[in-house]
Amino acid sequence: MRSIDLTKTPLRELNASLHEQKDGTNETDWEVLNPRGQHAIAVGLDAPVTVTVRGSVGYYVAGMNKHATVIVEGSAGPGAAENMMSGKVVVRGDASQYAGATGRGGLLVIEGNASSRCGISMKGIDIVVKGNIGHMSAFMAQSGSLVVLGNAGDALGDSIYEARLYVRGSVKSLGADCIEKEMRPEHHEALAALLAKAGVTDVKTSEFKRYGSARKLYTFNIDNADAY
Repeated sequence: MRSIDLTKTPLRELNASLHEQKDGTNETDWEVLNPRGQHAIAVGLDAPVTVTVRGSVGYYVAGMNKHATVIVEGSAGPGAAENMMSGKVVVRGDASQYAGATGRGGLLVIEGNASSRCGISMKGIDIVVKGNIGHMSAFMAQSGSLVVLGNAGDALGDSIYEARLYVRGSVKSLGADCIEKEMRPEHHEALAALLAKAGVTDVKTSEFKRYGSARKLYTFNIDNADAY
């Protein structure tokens, strides 16, 4: 394992070294010490490496991630795994607002709570939150899945498109055009697979409710004007 101490090595140098890694690299395991809440750690990775950050981080950790696995042994500031393409990002603590925003693929696991706007405008990413999520989560979510083992705040799924939302706890309120939907066998199967990928083995899919789009706001309709 290659170990980088950010009290001795500039963050720009760490990220540059990670960007040099390509498919077939023999430097697959990295450790980042003393992150001290710095921003944009391990962003833009494009190789199948594993980066373990031993401490809490600031804005945009693992943003634009592709192929890599990034593990944060602490909490994360706003925009964790923003615009993620593939790979896996795990936050052992809590995540601030808009975690997983605009993500297009891969898996984001938040083992604590997530703040507001989790999964905003998600476009294919899968997000599993073991705690609670804040208001306006999955706003304009287009595709992918958001799984919440705890509770959800106000306006869940506001203006949602075709993303799937699974909540085990309570939902304070649903946003515009978001409704509760039937959990059919294929949804139980998909949810079970996501929980397994996130390392969740002690809950049943029958404990969740599914939410998604009522499909009334895709195009303007005068009959629905009050909903806009």
